Amino acid sequence: QVQLVESGGGSVQAGGSLRLSCVASGSIFSINVISLMGWYRQAPGKQRELVATITSGGSTNYAESVKGRFTISRDNAKNAIYLQASSLKPEDTAVYYCSAKRSGSSYPNYWGQGTQVTVSS
Repeated sequence: QVQLVESGGGSVQAGGSLRLSCVASGSIFSINVISLMGWYRQAPGKQRELVATITSGGSTNYAESVKGRFTISRDNAKNAIYLQASSLKPEDTAVYYCSAKRSGSSYPNYWGQGTQVTVSS
């Protein structure tokens, strides 16, 4: 099993920045088979949506709505990923979830508990 713990959420004004962190813990075997980690978000009344992903090799992918504003990165030594969110907009308000996917899986296998990001205009 892998546990994911997020931190770094909060309230900011439009145009501000936040840095979200997610640390993975668990058995070394379980962590070593994680091939993809990422961030999803869910706003009230909406479906959970992909924000950004990063592979074990460092390749990244972003939702169109955050390209150029958000940056995902990872620190393999710390089993951690980060999301630098800049130029935040009110529509970025959501609960942000960290995810991890095992090799061969089609969908994330593990989820964090979520961290709230609120952007005021």
